[in-house]
Amino acid sequence: MKKPQRLRPKDKVAIVSLSSGMMGEEAFLHKYTLAKQRLEQDYGLEVVTMPNALKGQAYLYQHPEARAADWMQAFADPEIKAIFNAIGGDDAIRLLPYIDDKIIAQNPKIFTGFSDTTVNHFMMYQAGIVSYYGLSVMNQLAEYVEINPYTRKAIDTMLMQPQAPNTIPASPFASYETDRIDWANENQHLSTPRYPNEGYVVVQGHGKVTGELLGGCVDVFVSLMGTPLWPTLDQWKGKLLLMETSEMDMPLYLFAEILRNLEAQGILDVIAGIVFGKPAFKNKIEPYHQVLRQILQVENAHQDLVVLGNVNIGHAYPTGILALGLPYEIDCEQKTFKLLEESCQ
Repeated sequence: MKKPQRLRPKDKVAIVSLSSGMMGEEAFLHKYTLAKQRLEQDYGLEVVTMPNALKGQAYLYQHPEARAADWMQAFADPEIKAIFNAIGGDDAIRLLPYIDDKIIAQNPKIFTGFSDTTVNHFMMYQAGIVSYYGLSVMNQLAEYVEINPYTRKAIDTMLMQPQAPNTIPASPFASYETDRIDWANENQHLSTPRYPNEGYVVVQGHGKVTGELLGGCVDVFVSLMGTPLWPTLDQWKGKLLLMETSEMDMPLYLFAEILRNLEAQGILDVIAGIVFGKPAFKNKIEPYHQVLRQILQVENAHQDLVVLGNVNIGHAYPTGILALGLPYEIDCEQKTFKLLEESCQ
């Protein structure tokens, strides 16, 4: 996997809208403005907003080719060093016919986003380029009052000042979808409440395992399966499978069905372990863990497969940033999660 160059002050970065076009709606333009100001003032970056990024929900829904064109243009521009996606959504898979993977492969650069942006991360993986799961424009970069310290540290250690090894800490605080501050201009003075956070949970397994990290939002896996973006069984071999659930509050039965599909494909037979993100709903933490144990231990003989839970990535607050395509180590006894290489050059 090719690594992009790290971000440095004065670098030029792009903002794109690859899924929902809500960033361009009048009610949410203040989120775009806030994120742009922080990238410029806090990090000294030059922000380029791609031509279609602010054209709104209706236009971008009707024109997936316009979303793809922005992304391809940002990759092809040698002056742009990083690309930040606005927010998730539910139809990034519609960009697939308009993507030229050669443009991505020939122009490695930092790309961030999560949720429906899982689709774009798999495009990056198939092009052989490391990408960075987590961090969207409207969520983390435009967090009201301030970017929280956990996310800010992840920006520093993953995108700007990479280190190896990089031990990924569990956040000391957390909150959930029910605690979210409504996005409205008049709410900019309100901070997301923070509660003490339980650290990593070893759902099952013992010892240490290592593997390259690959995956994303479980909800999006269904749109990827059966497409050229979905990795072959050989590509899954030895990987740490990243899974996190969205704010749509996935029912337990559906989570179980997706896990059964992964088993039927043979993926659970060949991966080295699972990294499971903290759910967006607190009351789903242990039930999801129970589903994992049911599928892995009762329905299949995978009781030794390491599963690390409660990882701060995805839809629960706060979220970090994880480089996909690079090797990590899970230590079950020490309850540690560690990136073994520098995340970028």
